[in-house]
Amino acid sequence: MITRHHPTRPIEVKPLAGWRVLVPRGGPWGDQVAAKLRAQGAQPIVAPMINFAPTDDAPALEAALARLAEGGFDWMTVTSATTVDVLTSHRAVVAPGTRIAAVGETTAAALVAAGYRVDIVPSEDNSARGLLEEWEAATNGVIPLRILALRSEIAKPLLSVGLRRIGHDVESVVAYRTIGVPVDERVVADVAAGRVRALLVTSGSVAQQVQEQLGPVPAETLVACIGPRTAKDAAALGLRVDVVADHRSAESLIEALVHAARSH
Repeated sequence: MITRHHPTRPIEVKPLAGWRVLVPRGGPWGDQVAAKLRAQGAQPIVAPMINFAPTDDAPALEAALARLAEGGFDWMTVTSATTVDVLTSHRAVVAPGTRIAAVGETTAAALVAAGYRVDIVPSEDNSARGLLEEWEAATNGVIPLRILALRSEIAKPLLSVGLRRIGHDVESVVAYRTIGVPVDERVVADVAAGRVRALLVTSGSVAQQVQEQLGPVPAETLVACIGPRTAKDAAALGLRVDVVADHRSAESLIEALVHAARSH
């Protein structure tokens, strides 16, 4: 009998092998990030730290959405995928003549998935500041425009203030509230004991919950923020920041974490 010897292939060691990574959001986003982390060898811990509740001023939101359907606005700005959830839950109709600006690719994708069109997405900086920088070119310098700016209760009014400063007529309406969600005690204990290698921070509100529920974060646990804006918000809350993604996307965040792992 002839025995064939096959060359042994080297076993690929994935960059996040052995890393337990806390994912602070659930739902489709959390599932997607968890899957991407597993592909890099990590063990994700999905532990939602924030949730969203209806606005305290429902009549104002309903009135604004009614005017949106009637063509009362030239533009609508949408700054998060959660705002898209609000639009779909209210079965909001966007008049044919009203255009939509989305802050970030994730928000734009959520709008398209929900059946809305998207007319502007910042090409470089996926933030309110990035949208402001590209606004004049995208709108051909038309002033004033009637703009509906939908936002969360705790969002900084950077976009609305910037558009008003240019000379536009902006109606800023709270679409939802962000509330904290208590983390399982076992997760808190694992973080405190240094058994979690990295924490993902996806917004200023998540940073606040990480600081309040999990702080002080052990030195051996990396705090990874989803972009410069979130990193700045986290630092302002006193949270240590170790890794900052170049762009505000899940892909960029995981890429930054992989880079940090290889550097270590």
